[in-house]
Amino acid sequence: MEWIQTIIIAIVEGLTEFLPVSSTGHIIITQGLLGMESTPFWKAFAVIIQFGAILSVVCLYWRKFFYPETMRTKGYTWWQAIRHFYLRLIIGVLPAVVLGFTLNEYIEKNLGNVTLVAVMLIVGGVFMLFCDRLFNKGSDSTPLTLRRSFVIGCFQCISMIPGVSRSMATIVGGMAQKLTRKAAAEFSFFLAVPTMAGATLLEVVKLVTGEEGNVLTQGNHLALLLLGCVVSFIVATLAIKGFIAFLTKYGFAAFGWYRIIVGVLILVMGLLGYELTMD
Repeated sequence: MEWIQTIIIAIVEGLTEFLPVSSTGHIIITQGLLGMESTPFWKAFAVIIQFGAILSVVCLYWRKFFYPETMRTKGYTWWQAIRHFYLRLIIGVLPAVVLGFTLNEYIEKNLGNVTLVAVMLIVGGVFMLFCDRLFNKGSDSTPLTLRRSFVIGCFQCISMIPGVSRSMATIVGGMAQKLTRKAAAEFSFFLAVPTMAGATLLEVVKLVTGEEGNVLTQGNHLALLLLGCVVSFIVATLAIKGFIAFLTKYGFAAFGWYRIIVGVLILVMGLLGYELTMD
C-alpha cells in the first residue's frame, strides 16, 4: 500500500462507517478503482482503521461514556449511571459476539462476495425508501430497556451479511423499538464501540501471530495503520455530526437512493472488468 492509498481508504472508511450505506461496499469500489492487491495486510488494514472511528464516537459522546445523563435525569450515583449505561451496551453486543463466533467461517468466506454486497446494497436501499413510514413512531420518552437493547443487538447481527450495513441494521432496530431516529442512531454509534474494538483486536492478533510472521512490524505497515486511524478519526467525527442532523430532519430516503446507485455501480464495474474483491 502507498501513502495516498492509505489516506483515500481512510477517508472512505471515516465517511461511511457510521452512515447506513455499507462501508464494505464503498471500500470494495475504492479498492477496485485504485487497483489495490488484496493482501493479508490490506484486509486487516480495512478493519483496524475502524479504531479511529471508534475514538471519534467516544470523543463526541464522552459524557455518555464517562458521565451518563442518568445521573442528572434520575438522580443516580456515578456508579449506578455507569452500570445502567454499560449493561445496555453489553446486552446489545452479546448477540453479535455469540453469532460472530458461531458463524465466523461463513462470515469470512462471504466477506469478499462482491455480488452479494451489491445485491444487499440495492435491497437495503429499497427497504430504506419505506422504513420511515414503517417505523417513524418513536418518542423521546421511550426508555432504552435491557429488552430493547437485546433486540437492537439482534438486528445488528443482520449486518453480518456483507452489504447490509451495521449502522442501518441497528438504527432500524432501534426505530422498530419505538426509539426516535436520533436516539436509535446514537445507540447504534455506542454499540459500534465494543463491536468494532473486538474486530480490531482480532485483526491485530492475526497480523502479529499469522503464518507470515509479525506482519504488523514489517516495512511501513505500522505507520500506515497509524495514519489510517488518524484520518478515519477526523473524517468520522465530521460525518457523525452531519449524519445526526441530516437523519433527524430528512430521514432515510436519500440514503436509500444512494445505496441503490452504489449497488448498481458495483455490478456495472464488475461487468466492465474491474477487479472488485476483498478476498
